[in-house]
Amino acid sequence: METSGGIQASLAGRYASALFGLARDERQIDAVGRSLDALASGLADSSDFSELVASPLVSRDDAAKAFAGLGPQLGLDPITTNFLGVLARNGRKSALGKIIRAFKRIAAEHRGEISAEVVSAHPLKDDQVQALKAQLGKRAGRDVTIDAEVDPSILGGIVIKLGSEMIDASIRTKLNRLAQAMKG
Repeated sequence: METSGGIQASLAGRYASALFGLARDERQIDAVGRSLDALASGLADSSDFSELVASPLVSRDDAAKAFAGLGPQLGLDPITTNFLGVLARNGRKSALGKIIRAFKRIAAEHRGEISAEVVSAHPLKDDQVQALKAQLGKRAGRDVTIDAEVDPSILGGIVIKLGSEMIDASIRTKLNRLAQAMKG
């Protein structure tokens, strides 16, 4: 597989690589990607779903049953539904968000794109995402997919990880640099 050692080295990366390999073998990469997008939306929008995923109090069997019930409701493909059951039975449901992000990076690499992880203090508007894609595409020399995340703790600005390059233009970092400069 074309993934970097860094992705495969993490627990989430190993699960994402396994899921991608299965999806590729079954020619279902797009279907699994759409299902993972639905799960990512569910994690962001539903406090009940995110609690189910994060809570150590939910048993492995109960989590597997809950995930099996979610499959048809969210319109998940069979590969992703089965994968969720494996995650639950292995006690790894809390890694779902990281697995989704790793899968997206692997799928983007497979399509010849590069994935940029973008963290902002507020959700980016569609026109901002498109402008950012264009700028990063020029910088990388190929198509870029954006994996956007909101983190109010950066106060403002943006943090971008594009391949091995990190661009930190957050207000939090600028304030920290100012504080260090004032200390002398």
